[in-house]
Amino acid sequence: MIKIIAWNIQAGGGSRILSIVKNVVKSKSAIVIFNEFRNNDSGITLRNYLLKAGYRYQAVTAAQKNENSVLICSTLAFDSKIFDDADPVFTNNILLCKFKAFNVLGVYLPHKKKHALLEFITNLVKKSEVPYIIGGDFNTGKNYIDQKGKSFWYTDQLVALEKTGYFDAFRLVNGEVEEYSWFSHQGNGFRYDHFYIDEHLKSIVKNCYYDQSWREEKLSDHSPMFLELG
Repeated sequence: MIKIIAWNIQAGGGSRILSIVKNVVKSKSAIVIFNEFRNNDSGITLRNYLLKAGYRYQAVTAAQKNENSVLICSTLAFDSKIFDDADPVFTNNILLCKFKAFNVLGVYLPHKKKHALLEFITNLVKKSEVPYIIGGDFNTGKNYIDQKGKSFWYTDQLVALEKTGYFDAFRLVNGEVEEYSWFSHQGNGFRYDHFYIDEHLKSIVKNCYYDQSWREEKLSDHSPMFLELG
């Protein structure tokens, strides 16, 4: 079985980095997608801890020290690619890692800001002969489904992605269950974090779930999301 985790570690992790690494290592995840990773001293510390823990293969975007971006670490070898043309403003918010059997696209999409990233992602996977796993903090979802209200932007773009043959892995496994990955100070829940998978990978999806305990223990304000393939 291959376990993949996507997790927004909240502003680079800060003083929580050691606890973050300990939990990731304990989870025995082979591939880790970090959102809100920062290319600063804390980011270097995080990467070094993971390197010592066996995550020998690492890739990061070219974001500046104070920018939230994407880091992908793995115990499995991969080739990586960044996309300077993904969006005129948000050039460091997606990261591609090419494994033997599939591609993993780590994403951190801006919250309620205009961007063309979902259109870029949809066109990218549509043209590919290799199946993709798209994971991370999308900062959106489906109104009235992934939140009780209708404040999400880009719901239509998620529907367009699904029309290309991609499935929301959490819904594939769990149906219409109500669960969220982030909560406001008022206690309103939002499912911002997702895994979308190519239809050709559906048969090997064994589980997809959130670990709410990591958020409740204040390791981050987001719950990590796990995808298990077998």
